[in-house]
This record gives sequence, C-alpha cells and structure tokens, in this order.
Amino acid sequence: MELHGPSVGIGAGVTAAVIVAAFFALDIGQGPEAELRTVQPQTQLALYTENGSPPLGDPGAAVTLVEFGDYQCFYCNQFFHDTEQAILDEYVSTGKVRMIFKDFTIIGPDSVAAAHGARCADEQGSFWEYHDILYSRWAGENTGWASAENLLDMAGTAGLDVNAWGICMDEGRHEGALSASNNDARSLGLTGTPAFFVIDTDGGVTKIEGARPYADFKAVLDSALA
Repeated sequence: MELHGPSVGIGAGVTAAVIVAAFFALDIGQGPEAELRTVQPQTQLALYTENGSPPLGDPGAAVTLVEFGDYQCFYCNQFFHDTEQAILDEYVSTGKVRMIFKDFTIIGPDSVAAAHGARCADEQGSFWEYHDILYSRWAGENTGWASAENLLDMAGTAGLDVNAWGICMDEGRHEGALSASNNDARSLGLTGTPAFFVIDTDGGVTKIEGARPYADFKAVLDSALA
C-alpha cells in the first residue's frame, strides 16, 4: 500500500511535549530471550492494551501480542520485514492472536510525526494500512524520510481523505494518546524499541525484547495458547 495527496501543512499541532522522552534511549536489537511469564492484575494490564492501535485480528482472540515501537527504529523495521508477516499468517489471520501496536517515540521529532500520522489514519479506519506504509518506506533514523511532505504522500497512498487527515495532523488531536503510550512504556520499564508482550487468557504476560527470530515468538505464542 502507498499514498499521495495535495500539500498541506502538517504536524504543527504535534508539540514538543509529546516528543520529550526519549532521545536518550537506545534501540534494543537482538536482546535477551523472553522473560518468564508473570501474572498481572487487571489494572496493570491496561498499560499493555490501552492508548494503542485498534487490534489487528479477532478482537476476541485468546492471546494478545503487544508491540511497543518507533517507526524510525532500525530493529522495529527489521521485525516488520523479517518476522511480522509470519506471525500474521500463522496466528492473527487464523483468529488465535490479536496484535496491538503502541508508540514509544524515542528517536526524534519525525518519530512523533509518523506516529501521529498513523493515529490520524486511524480516524478513517486505516491505522494498519498507514503503519505498513511507514515501515515499507523506512530509510534510516532521522534522515527525513518521515518529513511532513512524505507523510502526506503516504496518506494519499493509503487512500485517505488527505484534507481531513491534514487537519487532524495540524490540530495535534492525538498528542494525548501518544504521550499516554510513551508513559505506559516508561511505566513498564522500557528503554528501547521494539519490545513485545504476549498476554494469555489468564493475564499472564511474557516479555520479548528486540527483533528476535520468528522461532522465539512462535515458542512464546504457542505456550500462551496451550
């Protein structure tokens, strides 16, 4: 999926308050193995599931896979290209797992603008389409590929009403949600991206750090579904 559209000023409403946080955090690459499952109280589970994307897959799926990511992150992009599709094919499209994406915008201002672009796309029911286009057009960290003009072009490729999308960007409608998602990440002790959490039906949570091989995700997901 791709995007085009008339040029409008975007991102003016996405303030520095949302950006705070994270320029000093480091990406997590090939991190440690998955941490042991821990059972969380319902209030704690909100840190994983709220302030994120609409779920991809069956909303009533038995298991939830949550990704905290930054659209500029090298390892997040690696996960998207190398691993995510296999998870979607085997677990999400079959109704076993639902997936939620949460923003942890730690690399720079373009991270915030890209995340806000996806949130504005969500207003038109196209969060995941825009999410995929962002990662498909990734071109490094702080290289300008997520500029206002390029994000607008992506909105067109996604088939959005670009005028409505541009107004959403200018107004910064989703600043609060982005800030809340960043706060959730910090409350969970995250210092980099990507970070994943697998939640089973008992509220058990297993953390997977970094763009690990598909086999690592499969082992955790199969265990959660057992």
